[in-house]
Amino acid sequence: MRLITVLTFLSLSQFAYAQSLDIQGHRGARGLLPENTIPAFIRAIDEGVQTLELDVVITKDKKVLVSHEPYMSSSICSKPDGSGISSEESNALNIYQMTYEQIKSYDCGSKGNPRFPKQEKMAVSKPLLINLISQVEAYLKKNGLSKVAYNIELKSSPKGDNVYHPGVEEFSTIVYDLLAASLPMDRFNIQSFDFRILKYWHTTYPKVRLAALIENGKGVEANLRDLGFTPNIYSPYHILLNKEMISFCQQKNMKVIPWTVNERSAMERLVEMGVDGIITDFPDRAKDLR
Repeated sequence: MRLITVLTFLSLSQFAYAQSLDIQGHRGARGLLPENTIPAFIRAIDEGVQTLELDVVITKDKKVLVSHEPYMSSSICSKPDGSGISSEESNALNIYQMTYEQIKSYDCGSKGNPRFPKQEKMAVSKPLLINLISQVEAYLKKNGLSKVAYNIELKSSPKGDNVYHPGVEEFSTIVYDLLAASLPMDRFNIQSFDFRILKYWHTTYPKVRLAALIENGKGVEANLRDLGFTPNIYSPYHILLNKEMISFCQQKNMKVIPWTVNERSAMERLVEMGVDGIITDFPDRAKDLR
């Protein structure tokens, strides 16, 4: 009787979402294909993820680019002529000082990734967020697949302001305007390690779901005090979690979605502890994880 009562207040899709484990493909499917590229996100969808996790930076011409670093990483990218990028050159190739026309000529897939030796190599460039969304949505529609969510990290830091990215307000406005014109509000959330970003979005765009990314050992209560509000999602490095922390977060109506969980045994342990989802480089390893 109680379940029927609950269902009168929740749509079937909302109820299913509340009960399901949110598998998120980290940078698409970084363990399988070049990170933060359209092929990697399509592969993550094929592996059955519910959410695409990605990072965004801003180009010189104020476009939203999908990239973890705000520069051309010497580890994974090559110059337009195919030659490598030295570590000294890497930081100088500042995406915030490059137009998209310049950026798209850099290959960030053929070199591979030394951390993921089984990653498939391919010639591919960093995509614009608008193009990623467009191609993902077209792929879902063409293949009759369920909609996915987008977990979007703004790569920001106080030291990077006006050097590697705009200040908090401008960065946030550029991203919000693009998302508001491209996706329903319930299809995306914003995440960041930079609490300035989260505070700004909480105040300026209160309907957007927010995730606090955590890599410190200060504990949930201390981090919430620093943040100044309770976000929708608490997203720590997975080794920081214990069952008591998960329970505490959920009592405060926060979902707990740790990163980056790549071993099946760790996935199973976290699910048993009660997490609401996991972020992984290997979404293929998370199949049938319930």
